[in-house]
Amino acid sequence: MTEAIINLETVNPIEFFGINNSKFDILKKRFPLLKLLSRGTQIKITGQPEEVAAAQVKIGQVIQYLERNGHLSENYFSRILGDEEQGEPVTEDPANNDILVFGPNGKVIRAKTRNQKLMAQASEKNDILFAIGPAGTGKTYTAVALAVRALKNKAVRKIILTRPAVEAGESLGFLPGDLKEKIDPYLRPLYDALDDMIPSDKLNYYMANRIIEIAPLAYMRGRTLDNAFIILDEAQNSTDLQLKMFLTRIGSSAKAIITGDLTQIDLPKNQKSGLFKATRILKNIEGIAQITLDEADVVRHRLVKMIIRAYDKDLERDKELEEKRTGKKVEEQEQ
Repeated sequence: MTEAIINLETVNPIEFFGINNSKFDILKKRFPLLKLLSRGTQIKITGQPEEVAAAQVKIGQVIQYLERNGHLSENYFSRILGDEEQGEPVTEDPANNDILVFGPNGKVIRAKTRNQKLMAQASEKNDILFAIGPAGTGKTYTAVALAVRALKNKAVRKIILTRPAVEAGESLGFLPGDLKEKIDPYLRPLYDALDDMIPSDKLNYYMANRIIEIAPLAYMRGRTLDNAFIILDEAQNSTDLQLKMFLTRIGSSAKAIITGDLTQIDLPKNQKSGLFKATRILKNIEGIAQITLDEADVVRHRLVKMIIRAYDKDLERDKELEEKRTGKKVEEQEQ
C-alpha cells in the first residue's frame, strides 16, 4: 500500500471539492479502489502504487486547470478525470487567466488592469522587476499576491517584505513604544495585503516561523536573501546606497519586485532617491524588467484618478513656467 498527500493551497477548495463535495464524490467513483480523504486543503490518498500515481496525475490536471481558470464545472471535472491515459487536455480561458491567488474563504485575487497583468507576466520571466506608478495603482498588492502565489506553489521557501522607515515630517525616535511598535505603522500596508490572501492562523504560523518576514530596509544589510520572493515597497524613499545594498542582497534562487512612486518622495531635502538612478542604469540588463503603472490602473475611489491627473497637469504647468523663465528645457532631475 502507498500513501500520498496532495495540497490544494493554490486553488479555491470549494471549486475543487464542489458544493456538498459533489466533485469529490466524482473523484471517488473514478478511483473506487483508493481510499480518498479530504482534510481542509489536503487530500490523502491510500492504495496500490499504480492507482495512487494515476490519481495524482488526474488531480494534478484538475489543479492546473483551476490555477489558470479559477472555475471548473462538474461536467468538465468528469472529463478531465476520463479513462484515457492523458485525460482532458488542460486549456486556459483567456477571460480568467488574470487570477493570481485565492485568499481566505475562496476570495479571488486578480490582476485587474492591463499593467497589473503585465507585472505578473514580467515577474514570471524576470528575476528582478521594477514597478513604478502613483498611489492606488495596485503595485504593492499585486506584488504581494505574486509572492504568495510563489510560496504556495513552492517556487520559493519564504517571502521577505521590506520598506524604508521614512515618512514626511516624522522621526522614529519621536514615536511611542518599542522598536516593533515604532516600525509597524510603516509596514501596515504589507500586513493588510497579506491578511487578504492568507488565513489568519496560517499567516501567524508563517510569521512565527519566519517563512514570511516583514522588516525595515535597514535590517537587510549583511544578509544573502536566497530561495525567497523579496519585495521592496516604497523604494522612492530609499537612498542610492540603500537601494544598491538591497539589490546586492538577492541570492541566486530568488525573485524581487521593487515598487515605488517617484512623485511621492519623503526623504530629507539633502538626500536623493536611489530609485531614479536604479531604473535608469539597470533598464537594459537581461533579467531585469520595468513596468510603469498610471492613472488607468487606479483601483481605489474614482476620484483618485482625477486627483492624480490634476497633480500631473500642475507639474507640467510648473515645468512650462520654469522653461519660460529660464529659457532652458527642464529635464527630470534625480531628486
